[in-house]
Amino acid sequence: MTAPRVRTDSYWMSSTPATAYPALDTDTRADVAVVGAGIAGLSAAWELAASGRSVVVLEADRVAAGVTGFTTAKVTAQHGLVYARLTRSLGAEAARHYAASQQEAVRRVAELTERLGIDCELEHRPAVCFAESPERVAEIAEEAEAAMNAGLTAGLSGGSGLPFPVAGTAIVPDQLQFHPRRYALALTEDLRRRGGRVYERTRVTELHEGAPCRLRTETGRTVTADEVVIATHYPVFDRAMLFSRLEPRRELVVAAPIPADRDPGGMYITPEHNTRSVRTAPYGDGRRLLIVTGETFRPGTVDVAEHFGELSRWTAERFGVERIDYRWAAQDNHTTDGVPYIGPFHAGAEHTYVATGFGAWGMSSGVLSGLLITALIEGRPPEWAGLYDPRRLHPLAEAGAFVRSNAEVARHLVGDRLPFTHVDSVADIGPGQGALTRVDGERCAVYRDPSGALHAVSAVCTHLGCLVRFDDAEPSWDCPCHGSRFGVDGSVLQGPATAPLERRELGGADEGAGGAGTVRSG
Repeated sequence: MTAPRVRTDSYWMSSTPATAYPALDTDTRADVAVVGAGIAGLSAAWELAASGRSVVVLEADRVAAGVTGFTTAKVTAQHGLVYARLTRSLGAEAARHYAASQQEAVRRVAELTERLGIDCELEHRPAVCFAESPERVAEIAEEAEAAMNAGLTAGLSGGSGLPFPVAGTAIVPDQLQFHPRRYALALTEDLRRRGGRVYERTRVTELHEGAPCRLRTETGRTVTADEVVIATHYPVFDRAMLFSRLEPRRELVVAAPIPADRDPGGMYITPEHNTRSVRTAPYGDGRRLLIVTGETFRPGTVDVAEHFGELSRWTAERFGVERIDYRWAAQDNHTTDGVPYIGPFHAGAEHTYVATGFGAWGMSSGVLSGLLITALIEGRPPEWAGLYDPRRLHPLAEAGAFVRSNAEVARHLVGDRLPFTHVDSVADIGPGQGALTRVDGERCAVYRDPSGALHAVSAVCTHLGCLVRFDDAEPSWDCPCHGSRFGVDGSVLQGPATAPLERRELGGADEGAGGAGTVRSG
């Protein structure tokens, strides 16, 4: 019997309807323009509209179809080993501010879900950081103590609801998990009822700061606004130089049905095994959907299919699942000091704000972004605003991560241009595969689709010029420097790039011999 096909879209996307908001086709004006319609942009837009402002949301693709549509969807103030790390690097007050602000975001999701009557499968669950190895228990104990000192209700335990032995757990009770896209789509509709305007397939390519600010889209339309919020996951404008302080990381997700009576009853995460995060969601017919995330890596640097296999094996061994129904990937950016950048866009910014660097905890930090940016625009910053200020500098805390990340970028900028040995000819590229080649001396990224047709684009990322790499599992062209992702046709899937990879003609290159289109290494 043929095994069921594994779906490569996320469960959140497949279980909700597609959106079809219009593209911006005329110049317009608003009090606030929000660029990006993920959880951060939508939360900011809703909070600002609820305060009485006119709001325009501009989304390059579809609402909640980027990172928000592919998240694990935990809404929690428990972020792995964050409180022990923050206490050591930035001090006890920073840890307290982080806990208070993240917990406020958790409360806001619960409040809005009830107030707006949102059916998003909201469930209260403990958030648990665990270790399987006895050698890692000290880290778990340190985290439990740091979380308590930071003001969270937290505790240390030796047990869990997981179906395999653990050596220790740090538990924060009464956190949330939900269906992120149901929540986001409901928030969008309520935003529109409040007068907010939402435009999809409207890519913003230029920002002119001032009083007022002006945004220009790729079709030449302009939006004039008193305030602008950049919530595009990775900022699409580099004037803040945040690209040197952000490291993109990609994580893989597999999901499998389990009987409801085997639900581990919590949201779990461990730093072991290159990260493993576990939760479940309602799946109908007395079942739960087990969602396991892990295999963290920088985009464009690993064999993605191999890592999907590793994650699937771990899931089958630990939970006894018989099949994987879904597999997808999520991507987020990590800051050099481990705290998101939420606030004024850069040192001279007066009317522009940014929300980025959520470090794989975008649900709580995205909701937090809406609360904080609204408070800043209204001139009532909370006491913890400084913790997230993008203009901050913590040289000692940031130095190691800054050097490592930028050394990696430099390695790709320079090293990827050394002798080229990927394939000698596009004839070597099989169906469903992609590779970098040289065509008439130019670097090309070439993909052969399952039918055998070739698709060739420039191999040079349009952001800052690194060479892209093929992701064999999705498939896509990924930039290892700053995380831009492109479709096999060159279209932008994920920023910071805003321009597509240019298409290339191969001529007779498919023959692998002679003529103007010959592909050769070198």
